This record gives sequence, structure tokens and C-alpha cells, in this order.
Amino acid sequence: MRPSGRAANELRSVSLELDVNKHAEGSCLVKFGDTHVLCTASIDERVPGWLRNQGKGWVTAEYGMLPRATGSRTDREAAKGKQTGRTQEIQRLIGRSLRSVTDLVGMGERQIKVDCDVLQADGGTRTASITGAYVALYRAFQKLVNQGLLPAVPMTDSVAAVSCGLYKGEAVLDLDYAEDSSAQADANFVLTGRGLVIEVQGTAEEAPFTRAQLNELLDLAEQGVSTLSTIQRQALGLAEQPSPLFCSGVPGMARTLDHGSTLIVASHNQGKVREIRDLLAPFGITVRSAGELNLPEPEETEDSFAGNAALKALAAAKAANLPALSDDSGMAVTALDGAPGIYSARWAGPGKDFQFAMQTVQDKLGDASDRSGAFICALCLAWPDGHTEIFEGRVDGTLVWPPRGDQGFGYDPMFQPEGHQRTFGEMPAEDKHAISHRARAFALLVEACF
Repeated sequence: MRPSGRAANELRSVSLELDVNKHAEGSCLVKFGDTHVLCTASIDERVPGWLRNQGKGWVTAEYGMLPRATGSRTDREAAKGKQTGRTQEIQRLIGRSLRSVTDLVGMGERQIKVDCDVLQADGGTRTASITGAYVALYRAFQKLVNQGLLPAVPMTDSVAAVSCGLYKGEAVLDLDYAEDSSAQADANFVLTGRGLVIEVQGTAEEAPFTRAQLNELLDLAEQGVSTLSTIQRQALGLAEQPSPLFCSGVPGMARTLDHGSTLIVASHNQGKVREIRDLLAPFGITVRSAGELNLPEPEETEDSFAGNAALKALAAAKAANLPALSDDSGMAVTALDGAPGIYSARWAGPGKDFQFAMQTVQDKLGDASDRSGAFICALCLAWPDGHTEIFEGRVDGTLVWPPRGDQGFGYDPMFQPEGHQRTFGEMPAEDKHAISHRARAFALLVEACF
């Protein structure tokens, strides 16, 4: 029986609170039970001297514990004038973990420093720090994207960490201090959202443990990190299922599309077709639309943007026997619990009346003080043999009323992207394409598949 009463494969209560520090470009308060860590990400437009003029950036981390984070007060390391070996080891681990899922070239010549300050410790401070640090770093990148300084978040996967150990002879997940201090063996596992291993730290405290026991611990860690990855995606407002931010866009892993290829855009929406054709223009791709070829529109039965994009792209690819690209996108309104979301087009009714759809959003918002929302886009590139590559982009903003502008399409006139004074409906196509959710997803697709 575990001291906490948890099952062997049960995490502590986990929460991730975003944007808790108004000054930091990205911040997250992460709680694993009674272990609480404040993670902040700060952007520095300069890189370390040894990295200048190399065309890439850097991510680093610092870690520390407040004097009364534990049962008895400890002096601040700054007062002693020296960091302990444990502190140095942990902050290097955090930095390595974050860099392993960051495209350092894609982030440009800048540095992001992530600070992890333990407010309260009850075991697993390093694993909680890594899990929260990823979220803070992602938020910092989102800010750069929203400012138009990056085309997309330059991260190839998510990263989270969890401890596992042998407690009273049983393999258990997510050790708290009571278990950690009396475990026969304990290990920290740092894994990506796709289950790839970044680092494993394991120690036998009383006696050596077997390969079979190590496998048990790894199995528990994979289960725990899978849950943590879902919590991270939910906190960040990303797709419920792993999107290309977590499963594609890794150099050498995606199937590519050659110059001169013919590609079907699996849409009958001429606005979307036009925007995608413009985005593909530099790559020598011949674009045909599903409407031109009279391909049927499959019913969108999935519960996510990525799922519906894949459904449409696969249907077009198999019908035309050519690669097909499909977009599924929509607007998610915070105060409406993410609605209209995947039903954004349906809110416009059978006549595709988006004036009506925007009025519906406004009516449902009423006097709500929170008018934040986001445009989300999932792109799926599919081949006739069933292979798919999926990429997701997002742009945050504010919903304005009355709508402004007659450019773009859909909900564009009521959406003012973060960091800008104009709505998408007021922006010329080239300005919108530079920062849109579709352009951000497309940047990931290009990096991986072209």
C-alpha cells in the first residue's frame, strides 16, 4: 500500500496553470501533488558569444529551490556564492531535455532562458520542472509567432518527465517524498510525446534490480508521460490527439513531395483553395481542387481538426490516385469552451452565411468579459496508399464587434490576431498569410515534406 493510497500506476494530481507571470514571455505553475514549481521562459534576442553568426538559437535552463520549499529552511545558494552539484546537474538536465525537442535553427538567432523555481517540494522536483518548462517554453514561442517574428512554433515534439521506483518490492509511478526516501530503486524518465527516450536516470538504493524490473518502470513511465502530454496539450489548447507539433516535422521522418508533382487540394471552398494555392506557388506544385474534379465531399465525422483533415485528404487521394492536401480549420472561443471549433463551418448553415455565424458567436458571448479565441488549422498531406503527414498551426487573438473589413473569408472580420490592430478581414492577403494559422501549419509542412 502506497502512503498516499494511490494505485501503483497512478500519478499524483497534476495541474498546469499558464501565464502566471505577467512579465515573462512564457510561464507555467506546475503542480505534481504537493510539489509546486514556477517555470518562466525569457526571450533574449542575443545568443551566447560562442554561437554568434551560426544561424541558430539556444535554449538553456536554471533551477533552484526557495529556502522553505522543504520541511526545514535551507540557505539560498546565491547567499553561499556557489551552486550545489545537484542544482547544476538538474538544470543541465532541464536544458538538454528542452533542446532535444527544439528546432534551434528554426527559432532564429535568439536565446530563451527557462527558470524553474521550486516553491514547495514533495519529491519529483526535476520531473515536474521539465514538464512545466516545456509549457513555458512553448508559450514563449507562441508569443514570437503571434508577433510575426516566427512562422510557427519551432518544436518537433513535446517533452515531459516522471519518476518511477521500486517501493516495498512493487513498481510504482510518480514517487512522492515518502516513497522516494525509502524506495529500493528510483529512476527519472524524460520522454517525448511520441514516447521517444531523451534521458533515463536510475539508481539502486538498496540492491541491484533486474532488467525485467527496469522494463516495468519504463512501461509505467510511458503511461505516465502519455497522460502528462495530454495534460500539456489541453493546457496549451492544442489538438487532443498528437498533432504534427508532436508527431511530424522531424527532419528525415516525413514523406516528401517532389518539385513538379500534382497535388489535389481536397476542398470545395474557393477561399481556402486560393490561399493554399498561393502558399504552394514557390514550390513548383501543380494544384487541382476537389471542386474542379467533381470529387465528393466526405462527411466530417471525426472529433478533431486533425481527424477531419485526414478523412478528407485520404478520400481525395484515393479518388484521384494522387497526393492530396486537406485543411480543416476553425475558430475556438475561450468563453464558449472552444466552440464553434470543428463545427465552425456548420454554424454558417447550409448557405455558408458567415455573417450569420459571426452574429451567432456574438449572441452567445453576450456580455462576457473574456473575448479571447484562436484560429486553429490542421493540414493533412495524404497519399493514395493511405500514408499521411499532419501539421497543425494556431494563432491567438481577440474577437471584436462589430466585424471589420471585407478581406479574407469566414470569421476573419471579427478576429483580431494578438499583437495586431487590424482584423484578418482588414488585412491584405499577403499580411494575413504571413501570420495565419494556415500559414503556420503550412510552414511545418514545407519544412518536413518539401
